[in-house]
Amino acid sequence: MRYGFGVDLGGTTVKIAFFEDTGKMLEKWEIPTNTQENGKHILPDIAASIRQYLTEKGCEDSRILGIGIGVPGPVNGEGVVNRCINLGWGVFNIAQELGALTGFPVTAGNDANVAALGEFWQGGGKDCRNMVFVTLGTGVGGGIVVDGHLIHGAHGSGAEIGHMILEREEAEACNCGNHGCAEQYCSATGVVRLATRYLASHDTPSSLRALSPITCKDVFDAGKAGDPAAEAILAQFYQYTGHLLALVCNTIDPDVVVLGGGVSKAGSMLLTGIRPYFDKYVFHAASGCTFALATLGNDAGAYGAFKLALDACGG
Repeated sequence: MRYGFGVDLGGTTVKIAFFEDTGKMLEKWEIPTNTQENGKHILPDIAASIRQYLTEKGCEDSRILGIGIGVPGPVNGEGVVNRCINLGWGVFNIAQELGALTGFPVTAGNDANVAALGEFWQGGGKDCRNMVFVTLGTGVGGGIVVDGHLIHGAHGSGAEIGHMILEREEAEACNCGNHGCAEQYCSATGVVRLATRYLASHDTPSSLRALSPITCKDVFDAGKAGDPAAEAILAQFYQYTGHLLALVCNTIDPDVVVLGGGVSKAGSMLLTGIRPYFDKYVFHAASGCTFALATLGNDAGAYGAFKLALDACGG
């Protein structure tokens, strides 16, 4: 039996998991992400934590096949990070640097893409060959697997579907600097934006008017309770999201779209709400795509990161 590590690097915490080469997760833990001094302590901290774990378990280096890591920023196929703003990083080869610190082969990828690989391998996309993974959280992230292979893109920004333009006349800027991105409407913050705008421009009675601030969960809960304003707001959200997924599926033609992120906690309500709009906009030949909810939760990134390492060593 050989082993390896899957590392999910976030802006607040680093999730580290230890796996058998069968894909079974044996243990997981977290360490703080130290972003001081432009994040120069992050990789040494990860290496030290991995080394400490191996020492405690008495595991020999020869049994470690490698380390995979998901990074919150663009990463190309050679492991070069092209700026991670929230970590303070510029452009450098994370695979080489973490490899030098640990003594193990390292494979790196964008965190959303890596989470997609995890869901493809052991989660909502298991047993499929073509999958689109969409995270509906504070923003909108994505990952695409075609014929069993994760799509990184030429510049490490493959599957940035949250920045596809849905509204060309949008006055408010997206965090990326553009206007009218899907992320502005299809995320948890997008739901709040739609709710704020709707309540300001309509007189529809609503329980949401008594809440300050309004959250995405508030809107979904009110919608479930039959609040007419919430239902109208969610209809807008479903239309935008269905349109986005149709555009993506017209290009990729996947077997399944797997939805994750905080908004996916709405469950079947989310899937049934989006589907009619997806069916309206999708090209007929791609309409056979099914929808599923992500199943790995916060572990998707660690699973996917380890799968990167496993694939890199021919496992």
